[in-house]
Amino acid sequence: MEMVPSEENQFVPKEGAFWSCRQSIFDEMKRISKIQNAAEEPRVLCIIQDTTSVKTVNERLTLNLPASTTLSKLYEDVAHKAGYVNGTFDLAWGNTPDMAPLDHSSEMSLSDSGFEPGGKRNFLQLTDKDGEQPQIASDESGTADSSGLDDSSQERFIGPLPRDGTAGCSGDYSSPSYSYSSILSKSETGYVGLVNQAMTCYLNSLLQTLFMTPEFRNALYNWEFEESEEDPVTSIPYQLQRLFVLLQTSKKRAIETTDVTRSFGWDSSEAWQQHDVQELCRVMFDALEQKWKQTEQADLINQLYQGKLKDYVRCLECGYESWRIDTYLDIPLVIRPFGASQAYGSVEEALQAFVQPETLDGPNQYFCERCKKKCDARKGLRFLHFPYLLTLQLKRFDFDYTTMHRIKLNDRMTFPEELDMSPFIDVEDEKSPQTESCTDSGAENEGSCHSDQMSNDFSTDDCVDEGICLDSTGSTERVLKPKSLLTFELFSVMVHSGSAAGGHYYACIKSFSDGQWYSFNDQHVSKITQDDIRKTYGGSSGSRGYYSSAFASSTNAYMLIYRLKDPSRNAKYLAVDDFPEHIKSLVQKEKESEEQEKRQREIERNTCKIKLFCMHPVKMMMESKLEVHKDKTLREATEMAYKLMELEGVVPLDCCRLVKYDEFHEYLERSYEGEEDTPMGLLLGGVKSSYMFDLLLETRRPEQVFQPYKPGEVMVKVHVVDLKTETITAPISVRAYLNQTITEFKQLIAQATGLSAETMRVVLERCYNDLRLLYVPNKTLKAEGFFRSNKVFVESSESTDHQVAFTESLLWKLLDRHGNTIRLMVLLPEQSPGTLANRTLCQKVGGDSDVPFEGSKGNRKSVEAILEESTEKLKNLSLQQQQGSSTSDSQKSSDASDFEHIESPTQEADSNSSLCVAADNRELENRIRATAGCSGGASSDPENHFACEERSDSEVNNDRSTSSVDSDILSSSHSSDTLCNADSGPIQLANGLDSHSITSSRRSKAHEGKKETWDTAEEDSGTDSEYDDNGKSKSEAQYLYFRAEPCSQDDSSWDAQKCLVVHVDKRITLAAFKQNLEPYVGVTSTQFKVFRVYANNQEFESVRLNETLSSFSDDNKITIRLGRALKKGEYRVKVYQLLVNEPEPCKFLVDTVFAKGMTVRQSKEELLPQLKEQCKLDLSIDRVRLRKKTWKNPGTVFLDYHVYEEDISISSNWEVFLEVLNEPEKMKSMSQLAVLTRRWSPATMKLGPFQEVILESSSVEELKEKLSEISDIPLENLEFAKGRGTFPCDISVLEIHQDLDWNPKVSTLNVWPLYICDDGAVVFYRDSTEEPMELSEDERNELMKKESSRLLKTGHRVSYSPRKEKALKIYLDGGPAKDPGQD
Repeated sequence: MEMVPSEENQFVPKEGAFWSCRQSIFDEMKRISKIQNAAEEPRVLCIIQDTTSVKTVNERLTLNLPASTTLSKLYEDVAHKAGYVNGTFDLAWGNTPDMAPLDHSSEMSLSDSGFEPGGKRNFLQLTDKDGEQPQIASDESGTADSSGLDDSSQERFIGPLPRDGTAGCSGDYSSPSYSYSSILSKSETGYVGLVNQAMTCYLNSLLQTLFMTPEFRNALYNWEFEESEEDPVTSIPYQLQRLFVLLQTSKKRAIETTDVTRSFGWDSSEAWQQHDVQELCRVMFDALEQKWKQTEQADLINQLYQGKLKDYVRCLECGYESWRIDTYLDIPLVIRPFGASQAYGSVEEALQAFVQPETLDGPNQYFCERCKKKCDARKGLRFLHFPYLLTLQLKRFDFDYTTMHRIKLNDRMTFPEELDMSPFIDVEDEKSPQTESCTDSGAENEGSCHSDQMSNDFSTDDCVDEGICLDSTGSTERVLKPKSLLTFELFSVMVHSGSAAGGHYYACIKSFSDGQWYSFNDQHVSKITQDDIRKTYGGSSGSRGYYSSAFASSTNAYMLIYRLKDPSRNAKYLAVDDFPEHIKSLVQKEKESEEQEKRQREIERNTCKIKLFCMHPVKMMMESKLEVHKDKTLREATEMAYKLMELEGVVPLDCCRLVKYDEFHEYLERSYEGEEDTPMGLLLGGVKSSYMFDLLLETRRPEQVFQPYKPGEVMVKVHVVDLKTETITAPISVRAYLNQTITEFKQLIAQATGLSAETMRVVLERCYNDLRLLYVPNKTLKAEGFFRSNKVFVESSESTDHQVAFTESLLWKLLDRHGNTIRLMVLLPEQSPGTLANRTLCQKVGGDSDVPFEGSKGNRKSVEAILEESTEKLKNLSLQQQQGSSTSDSQKSSDASDFEHIESPTQEADSNSSLCVAADNRELENRIRATAGCSGGASSDPENHFACEERSDSEVNNDRSTSSVDSDILSSSHSSDTLCNADSGPIQLANGLDSHSITSSRRSKAHEGKKETWDTAEEDSGTDSEYDDNGKSKSEAQYLYFRAEPCSQDDSSWDAQKCLVVHVDKRITLAAFKQNLEPYVGVTSTQFKVFRVYANNQEFESVRLNETLSSFSDDNKITIRLGRALKKGEYRVKVYQLLVNEPEPCKFLVDTVFAKGMTVRQSKEELLPQLKEQCKLDLSIDRVRLRKKTWKNPGTVFLDYHVYEEDISISSNWEVFLEVLNEPEKMKSMSQLAVLTRRWSPATMKLGPFQEVILESSSVEELKEKLSEISDIPLENLEFAKGRGTFPCDISVLEIHQDLDWNPKVSTLNVWPLYICDDGAVVFYRDSTEEPMELSEDERNELMKKESSRLLKTGHRVSYSPRKEKALKIYLDGGPAKDPGQD
């Protein structure tokens, strides 16, 4: 058999070699197939939230993995990038965290495990495993510290970042087969990122560039900080030195720059201000020079970055040249010349244009000193010396004089990797700078366009004088420098992505150690390629034809930094071993600080943080946060909580214990008897970012014993009700089991309260306003609806009240009143028919509700007198709450109830006395607090025996069907109220919510058999009357609780002399509430208005009198104002005057009332006398019109014969325009159209006044004819355009000529793009043959200022207005000087 040598130089059979070769080919094909499949297969985007600690809960770990990845591989990737040991944590679905975690060892693919591929986000949570924190991987991996990144708002990313045309952030792939090389951890790239404080990306880009400049970094390291001479916090060089040391030695993925910005004197607000990176470079270099004075680094900036150029003017007749030498730190290169449409294509082209001289001729001739006359001359710039580090600024930000806005030029401009600057150097000038001395310095004043740009504040060269170069020392070596040494190597590209209004900076930097390009994008550092650098040239990515400019990328190079290729000067980065001693000590110091930070993070990861509550004997309920290490015992934690709640000296430590507590339900879940030595980590279920429960530090008196709380028990707050005194006591806490029967539960309550279980009635308040009598003995508490925390009312007496049906019993009525009474603060009017002391007294005598009150004119008393006397009388008064109750029913509860009959004001129409229309149904226990912790304040009424009960705001508002919206503004969809604000005009608020806001479960039984005050279709049509069609009060038979008392200084910030505290049943209607207030206001309810006051002191007028007060809650404020209330069919209307040619076209005149069925002419007849009296306007009825008002826009003209509600829709707080006419009304029919027109004169750059044109149809031809008639513009030359925005459609005269859509190609006005279908449209017109005025630059600027001021005053400029920019400053004294007058 023939033998052939194998790879191991052993002989094998020839057939074996064949099969070996074939197998290797198959293996290679399989590998290629895998690569292709990986590129083509769908990918799964996983977003993982680390919930294992507070520090990481806001971080997101993002992975973009192939769909075939197994679950076990997913765990490995997460462990590697999160810095955890695999197997010490779990991954669970984020949307359903209660599901079992994903299997660690499963080989099932992601697609088979329920993950959705194709760009859809799959949310996962990284959680503790078996209650233990994940173990942190060793530091050798280089990733452990990444979790300590303080910038938790940023995401950790695995896989390719999205490519939005942003180079450097996305990687080096160019095909759909994504590569992981785009995002590498610090250990792989070797570089550390910088955290973006908010908008400090421009700072990060510059700092990374300086760090990657060997000469700058090494010089900074050689500078030694003297702590005795300067505060390290304010030392800019020292903080830069620290930052560079951390960038070189830290194991973190990114570090903070807050210490550097603090040394700049910046506060936190500066982090939210974005600046120009070139401006920052200038300011920072200036600050460093100031700090480095009288040190070895004093001239460092000039040595590295400063160049020189000559600014010259040469006479073309005699050859005389006048010049001066300027220094520069960077060269600004124009992208697109002024007025040109074509941009320069490359940096070389822009540099050539920079040194291209201009000819001064004609009116710009130069006065030659030698010729003694004005001559043609050539003016330009010549480079004399290039710096070692050459900075080129691409001037991409410009100003568009057409739109008067800043813009960004995204045109393509290429730049080479190696730039030869020899064509741009002026060798002759450099060789002999003294051969042409300048005898005059007039060149400076000739207005060189570059001298100001190039003037350098950093120059300290005293050898350079204007016009004469005195430099004789360094010129020789520059003369001998060959042009071949003027080759510069690109190493930094600072990229801007965005617009002139704002954007994002990042830097693409080449490392001089390995020649690799990296993207430094804030905290992300990644490798990039030359292709990514080329993508920063700008311009469109491909040929898009006509629209190519619209698709130009906004991501492009802004600053380029080149280094001179000179082996004798090119430095290398200092290695750690070569650091100076002071830097080595700084490295050690920072390392220790980082280790301390790491230890602190470790402590944080093992610290349980949980809410802690305590019922302090002195300070009442206190809340804090308990932070305790998981290994601390319960006894140690109790001692920590004891000190935290400041109980030392108040309660002994052995009288305190920690119990598990549910603050939301006020439920004590369990106590920890016998577990005093158990670690807190075990008791709390591990260290978690948040807990589903809280802790309560419970206290007791020394003679008391703690009650054990067992899991599974429920807490019951028991309120004892006394029917004789009609009081409800403060709650007693009782613990029960859900499987207990009602009989057993009564026995438990009997033991706790001392009441008899035989006659006991137990009422459960399952939810607010839902009472349930527990009468089935064998039913369990669970079946009755008990939960963790419950409230019950118990009553045990020998009265016959228990024989009555529960909903008819006195107990039910007492509890019903208890749950529905609220406390309101009512501010009485400033001016009323009489002062408070002289207001009509309404007083009841005896127990007879039909006896009128005393109240003649001669017997007027103060509110206090009314209240004192009426309070005594009210106790003897009694009326049934139900409308049809019999006399016997009234007598039955007359000794126990404080209901009062609300009398109708019509019954005493002829009397000068008002009726007291209120009485107590019950004394609200919420109003009279028995304990100090109850909300709602305490009452000063000694006769009130109701004890305190705690009620949360959620309970108070629970029975609303309308959330927190004022029921006064709840109406049908067409109704609206006006929000009154003294500082601004009325704001229309539309409302269309359901007005029924009372829970029917209690109300339906309470009002059974009586007429309810529900809205009818007629009542809900927008009318605000409190009277029906017969003139009878709708609310005259309401029997709901109302009690008023004077307001104390402690109750309100209002004047106590003008304020009432009113306790009222919130089911009362506004009409009845107003009638109750009559005695205190001093006028009938039709003569005053009610306004609800909100937290910001804005007020709503409450006009829906058939609405209840159910949306009000405790301590809401109400203001009473005098004024006529509306009758049925009336609407309050605000009248504004329309002044079309005034700067402010909308002027408020009066409030008036329009009625349903009234014609427009009738309303004008009633309105004109009011205008004459209040506004001094004497108008003729034929010279005024009313028209629709929609915000500030005038609309439909109302004709005299139009009828409100029939032809014109009207609603509450309606607004209407009144327009004064110069001639009788021309609008006679609804088919006519009233258009407001305005002439634009381009020749004078002025707009004429508004003129109204009445059209008979919607024809464009008719409009043009009418415009031609009033303007004498020939019809064929007339052009028109519709105005934009709100009336008066103001627009700048610099923009109107080209911005509006002139002469639209339509034949009718009611089609696109005009849509003129109603009166009040604004139309501009012009003469097409009239040429615009030619404006000089100064005239244009002056006109622009005037227009900006005019439009700013009228508030009609709707174009872009950038935020005010803040000057970039670095404060060398540690901070800005505060202006004392600034406040």
